[in-house]
Amino acid sequence: MGHVSTESAPTPVPAPRSTGAATVLARSRADLASALAESPDPRAVVMTMGALHEGHFDLVREAARRVGPTGTVAVTIFVNPLQFAPTEDLDSYPRDLEGDLAGLARTLTGADGSLGVGRLIVFAPTPEVIYPAGQPAVRIDPGPIATVLEGRTRPTHFAGVCQVVLTLMHLTMPRWALFGRKDAQQLAIIESMVRDLAVPLEIVPVDIRRESDGLAMSSRNAYLSPEQRRQALALSRALHAGRDAAAQGAGSGTRPDPAAIRRAALASLEAADGVEVDYVALVAPDSFEDLAGAGLGLPRRESAREGLPSVGLLAVAARVGTTRLIDNALIDLRP
Repeated sequence: MGHVSTESAPTPVPAPRSTGAATVLARSRADLASALAESPDPRAVVMTMGALHEGHFDLVREAARRVGPTGTVAVTIFVNPLQFAPTEDLDSYPRDLEGDLAGLARTLTGADGSLGVGRLIVFAPTPEVIYPAGQPAVRIDPGPIATVLEGRTRPTHFAGVCQVVLTLMHLTMPRWALFGRKDAQQLAIIESMVRDLAVPLEIVPVDIRRESDGLAMSSRNAYLSPEQRRQALALSRALHAGRDAAAQGAGSGTRPDPAAIRRAALASLEAADGVEVDYVALVAPDSFEDLAGAGLGLPRRESAREGLPSVGLLAVAARVGTTRLIDNALIDLRP
């Protein structure tokens, strides 16, 4: 497939701005193309909406490990309007480009002061750069997985995610694209998109980074007051309750009961103060088929009904104050 740049403005675009040794900040498609043309292979991309934290930096570290000391890491920072509903927090979503650049430099700079990769490219476009025609005329259908759990609460979200992710994949042309397991449903949908549309790259999942008290790191944690942050620990406690229920089932010599695992997690979350439960589900990690019979995931296929997968995904979502949080854990379902 040919790659065509479609800049929206006819005026000349300034050259990419260097932010340090072997580091480039690109703001337009032309900036990015110029930086990529001068950058060594192999290349990995980490796609973010900014407000970077250690969870993001874990992705960047893994990207750097894969490309090695002479390769290129591209980090995209873009708050994508297509994945926000009109009632969601697009305007208030935290933005700190200078802080993000400083964090990336700290993450990749070695003890000797040199960058640990051949080049770091930070692509921080505006919506007009990503969507030069305004609203894209050709849209991505994220498929059935996008209709359950997060998709039921946010029905347009995953279409917007797929739109920008596929666009950024074409613009950055990496060998690897790294995504966190915290957004497990997003990860499953992107893996399906890459497989079904034959996108020539490898998706690399990276484990959830947690605070010392177990809270999953999220840019939205910044919205929480100290008391709400304490209440938010109920999500990780619910996951522990589900994992404990699975271990008890396996310890009795039988296969863990998915419905019992879900009930244990749900009871834990419902008992927490200040938490409004959205869902607690146990699904297959790749297909998001419902394993607990709760009607929350996709219906199980006939071919899958004879046995359970060896691993299930326990996914939880809840509001603490006005902030909606998600978390998940992989649960061993073997006897």
